[in-house]
Amino acid sequence: MLDIVEIVPPYTVIIPARHAATRLPGKMLADVGGKPLVVRVLEQVQLSGAQRVVVACDHESIRAAVMASGGQALMTGTDHASGTDRLGEAAQQLGLADDDIVVNVQGDEPLIDVRLIDACARLLHSRTDCAIATACHPMQQAADMFNPNIVKVALDHANTALYFSRATIPWARDAFAADKTLLPPGLPIYRHMGLYAYRVKFLRAFPALAPAAIEQFEALEQLRTLYHGYKIAVHVSLEPAAPGVDTQADLDHVRAIFVSAVARHSR
Repeated sequence: MLDIVEIVPPYTVIIPARHAATRLPGKMLADVGGKPLVVRVLEQVQLSGAQRVVVACDHESIRAAVMASGGQALMTGTDHASGTDRLGEAAQQLGLADDDIVVNVQGDEPLIDVRLIDACARLLHSRTDCAIATACHPMQQAADMFNPNIVKVALDHANTALYFSRATIPWARDAFAADKTLLPPGLPIYRHMGLYAYRVKFLRAFPALAPAAIEQFEALEQLRTLYHGYKIAVHVSLEPAAPGVDTQADLDHVRAIFVSAVARHSR
């Protein structure tokens, strides 16, 4: 369980919400239990310790849906190369200071554990040597280790990221030579969870950082940060991430969870 007793420092959550999602276009406005997906995310994140929660969108229909729910939304450019660039524009519009902390929660995570959001903000606040904080959890299934769609992270003694990869890291040389279907006992292999806390100063610097070859081959934007010498602190959660919405099957699954929750509460 995550520690919920420690005081959470002041921070802002920005929820980037693109209308033209690659795998499921228009998903931000998809109905989930009677409300748009992005509004479900907004309502969940508002349960965290954040001082402010803002949706950074690129389409008027998303802005209107958020505003109609009583939330705060701002329009950002449609041509950002990455979600980090969109966050940077949003932080500038909000007038945030260099030392302020921004947590990026994706607009397709309606079930995200708000304690995890607080934990990343708290970690970055305490790790003054780091520009970013993120999260991971120990992997339990051997098959997941070899799935390139599951991102792994290797950590140092202080739980600072050494590397992120779609490959299996660390590689258990002797154990895998004998059997790749079993998770070797004690193997420190962690699944990265796509939640980030940033110092605003880094968000301002990021657009000037040249893309790195390791980033481009792995298709992992966070590797640009490591390549240029910035540090990433990693919160290790004992619990896996809640399901997000990338595909129609994911959307159907999340809808079913909300329907089940409504049914339980109506009894």
